Amino acid sequence: MAAKSEFPLLKEMIDLPLVRQIADRIEAVYPQFAREEFLAAVDAELHRLELKPRFGLIADKLREYLHQHYPVALNSLLAILDDDRHSFEPIEDPGFRLLSIPTFVERYGLEHPQESLDAMHIITRYSSCESAIRPFITRYPQQTMTKLRAWTQHSNEHVRRLVSEGSRPRLPWAPQLREFIADPTPALALLEYLKDDSSLYVRRSVANHLNDIGKDHPQLLLERMTTWKDGASSERMWLINHALRSLIKKGDPGALAILGYGEPQVELRELKLSPERLIFGDELRFSFRLDSVGDETQQLMVDYVMRFVKANGKRAPKVFKLKRAALKAGDSLSLSKSHAIRPISTRRYYAGLQRLEIQVNGRIVGGGDFELVMSGG
Repeated sequence: MAAKSEFPLLKEMIDLPLVRQIADRIEAVYPQFAREEFLAAVDAELHRLELKPRFGLIADKLREYLHQHYPVALNSLLAILDDDRHSFEPIEDPGFRLLSIPTFVERYGLEHPQESLDAMHIITRYSSCESAIRPFITRYPQQTMTKLRAWTQHSNEHVRRLVSEGSRPRLPWAPQLREFIADPTPALALLEYLKDDSSLYVRRSVANHLNDIGKDHPQLLLERMTTWKDGASSERMWLINHALRSLIKKGDPGALAILGYGEPQVELRELKLSPERLIFGDELRFSFRLDSVGDETQQLMVDYVMRFVKANGKRAPKVFKLKRAALKAGDSLSLSKSHAIRPISTRRYYAGLQRLEIQVNGRIVGGGDFELVMSGG
């Protein structure tokens, strides 16, 4: 049986008609281009490849059939991106479908750092260079970081976003920047320039970058977000909240305190779980009440933690969001929820005694057990 494609729909968007469009554009700016030979070479292999190898194949064949001198070949590719004169047939979804061009720079431009870096801040406006720039950060750290710092002030939001995404230590689908995993302070210096960027597109990238940092250096992230909170606008507070999301989900008291969620002054009352013996595939229903025992209004972040039995018999926690609320002194907050325990691709369930706990501002305030019975058990 043939293996399933990792990206069955996306890879079909990187097809021969797209390659023809690229070839047509190149031929218009570089008449010496052997268009038919290039198309035949790509066509011979493209159908067998998954998504990322398709980008790599096109990049490799571009290098083979463009001018042998890399800077000249690179200029031809830059010329097919600049379509202010509308001389080319439009390419649908170019940001994704033209990723072979950043791949070309990533694979073949390392021996020409100046030309490649200058080109990337143009290419990224059409197709992101967030992965392509990473080998340059590693090999030419000072030169590349100088460029990135200058780009924090660029008028184009795609260039400014490249600063944040390109230097993210754990960017998905790209090689990790181990130097920034070990010490994120050089990248943090860049993010300082972008924390109040006018573009949500850029600020979201900054928040994702910071969330990456928090996975390896939580205390550093907490210290920086405490500083950023001082005099923060509503836009920056959104960024801080998004940057702290992984720590918040874990119930980190420091992260919650930054967002105004202090030590909870509450008592858990009337926690009810139903059914106590749950058949796999059904829903667990639970309800409870939180009574304020404090003298002032409290900001509460209420979550519930499912401690599922693992293969080794131990229980591992999984936090689920439930409610954010302000609770006045002397008041109560009643909540209820249903949680389906059904087959999912990311978790395997095991029979046995599971536990549900109520978490308020990162603190467990109580819980109860229920038995999970697998089908036929």
